[in-house]
Amino acid sequence: QVQVAESGGGLVQAGGSLRLSCAASGRTFSDYAVAWFRQAPGKEREFVASISRFGYSIYYKDPVKGRFTISKDNAGSTVYLQMSSLKPEDTAVYYCAASARILAGYSHYQDNKNYDFWGQGTRVTVSS
Repeated sequence: QVQVAESGGGLVQAGGSLRLSCAASGRTFSDYAVAWFRQAPGKEREFVASISRFGYSIYYKDPVKGRFTISKDNAGSTVYLQMSSLKPEDTAVYYCAASARILAGYSHYQDNKNYDFWGQGTRVTVSS
């Protein structure tokens, strides 16, 4: 089984950038689809972006399209979320999740019930 751990969160001004990292241990992400979710205070956890096992399928939640980029390193050991043009509404705890059983299609990738391995989260705060 894979273990995942997020890093890279912090405080940034609106319009700024951050890069979150999700590191795999135990196994690499070569056998897993990986997604980023976020949970803002008082709100449910929501899908942000995902990348398939081999990186061929990438999905984004509409509000982050064109601002966020998900990628995977060649070794398959780390997945990144590059966040630019950050807005106060991006403030949340960001979670990385992995799954070996995701079926094709956005509806499956955006459903948090399809992910079995979760990190502890990293907090992102965007000030106005």
